[in-house]
Amino acid sequence: MSINKYKVFKKVVELGSLTKAAEALGFTQSGVSHLINSLEDDVGFLLLSRNRSGVKLTENGEMILKTVSEILKWNEHLEQQVAAIHGIELGTIHIGTFTSVSVNWLPGIIKDFQHDYPNISVNFIEGDYREIEDWIADGKIDCGFLSLPTRDAFDVIPLAKDQMLVLLPIDHPLSTKSVLSLADIMEEPFIMQRKGGDDDINRVIEGTPFKPKIKYTVADDYAIMAMVEKGLGISILPELVLRGQQRKIRLIGLKEPKYRSLGIAVNSMKHVSPATKRFLDYVQKYPELKV
Repeated sequence: MSINKYKVFKKVVELGSLTKAAEALGFTQSGVSHLINSLEDDVGFLLLSRNRSGVKLTENGEMILKTVSEILKWNEHLEQQVAAIHGIELGTIHIGTFTSVSVNWLPGIIKDFQHDYPNISVNFIEGDYREIEDWIADGKIDCGFLSLPTRDAFDVIPLAKDQMLVLLPIDHPLSTKSVLSLADIMEEPFIMQRKGGDDDINRVIEGTPFKPKIKYTVADDYAIMAMVEKGLGISILPELVLRGQQRKIRLIGLKEPKYRSLGIAVNSMKHVSPATKRFLDYVQKYPELKV
């Protein structure tokens, strides 16, 4: 069985379409169909069910997908190691990230990294902390930015502390204060982050006597800012999320400062690809990586 067949199979599954996979890989649709049919002949069973809306993994296809992904990952590692022996830095890195890192850190990091390593391709996929953890565990990405602590099974590089700030409407009675305690905002209507995603607020108040009077629960940080601006309540968010925002809101630090700890995680430092190792080393030394 050829690596090309595995690559095509994985791309079809990712995009849910033979046509989209053909476009992404630079093949004809008939060429993609031929390679999938050939792979199904090799394994002796159907991998994909086809219908008008696209393609879907069969039960047998689902059983072998993770192994195919592992084979492709190790093939990528092999190609990178061979290239490194020849003095060439190449490869592809798949990075998990979330919005505040994507906006404030990654553009500068990627620009300089690509200048130094032009033959290493970088792909990133955005999600919340739980999704990024799952993608690392499943091998879908090589590394991922996360709020710490994360899963014990991961190898983690701590990067920075990001201060948590109280958000108030600009005309709120507490907006004249230079700092606030959690007790100061105990009775205020509170806008809470949805649990299960980026759960920074709950991490901050865990273990404290602070019990917010939750009026709204929202998934999106930018929606929280908009609601605070309209006077619907107050909230707490990380400084990196709030950086550069233009809304008419007041940001105040806590009397006893609270932080989220940011880092980058991998499944195993021993098994990262050469290109990923280069990226991890680069991120740790990047001078602009600070909050």
